Amino acid sequence: MENRITKLFGIQYPIVQAGMVWASGWRLASAVSNAGGLGIIGAGSMYPEVLREHILKCQKATDKPFGVNIPMLYPDIDKLMEIIVALGVKIVFTSAGNPKTWTSFLKEKGITVVHVVSSVKFAQKAQEAGVDAIVAEGFEAGGHNGRDETTTMTLIPAVKEKISIPLIAAGGIATGAAMLAAMVLGADGVQVGSRFVASEEASSHPSFKQKVVEAGEGDTQLTLKELAPVRLLKNKFYQDIQQLYAKGPSVEELKALLGRARAKKGMFEGDMEEGELEIGQVAALIHNIKPAAGIVADMMAEFSSAKNNVLML
Repeated sequence: MENRITKLFGIQYPIVQAGMVWASGWRLASAVSNAGGLGIIGAGSMYPEVLREHILKCQKATDKPFGVNIPMLYPDIDKLMEIIVALGVKIVFTSAGNPKTWTSFLKEKGITVVHVVSSVKFAQKAQEAGVDAIVAEGFEAGGHNGRDETTTMTLIPAVKEKISIPLIAAGGIATGAAMLAAMVLGADGVQVGSRFVASEEASSHPSFKQKVVEAGEGDTQLTLKELAPVRLLKNKFYQDIQQLYAKGPSVEELKALLGRARAKKGMFEGDMEEGELEIGQVAALIHNIKPAAGIVADMMAEFSSAKNNVLML
């Protein structure tokens, strides 16, 4: 399958694995890349030297293209950028910040730059900043999310109307049928997060993976908009947030409840009660934990089947 996204990244399938904190280490990134998609190392939870180690291991584990996702709010972002350039990483996804800050620097080094947005306005700003492609992420997505709560089905065609560069759809995509729907709406490819959390190679804790598999419809909720909107599985920590909201909390009180390393506690260390468990609504459609290569193969088989079914209508 060849289109603007496969050509841009030099990959077989237009499937991008999201750069998720505490889940997207070198094992997952290399497995997805070896399977024909684009694997991404999620640098948001990594110290600079940890990122260096993951890049080097990924380079040994695959000869296929892979990328690194860097949240723009990362405190030592300049150190991460130095490592990326020094180790010859060719693809960088930026998120949670102004793309103008680093896009020119990266492109001068010959690096392909993709920026993640949640609105038409920010998609236009990213294109103006000179990025090579955009990920438009709908309200359904896991982790940090847009405040406007625009769903993927609305966001993708709205962004498509306003940009000319390649567009990657994200949010609620875990099947080949959803991939086809996103591409019919105007996307050139898809970014998949939650489905890869429930993969054997994801660095997330086994208890978190099992919790994702057990999740049903309505088991996630977008919350903490006053800080940074995040979609969470409903556990004790989530209920504590709701109880605090009932009292009309200040931003400082919300920050105090959140504390430090809450996401690490849940998703990486396996505390299913007190940890922050970030996942998308599509968790309700994830029923097993399997190798990343199997997930990619399943999605492409489902994509072809769904496409054929549509042609028969």
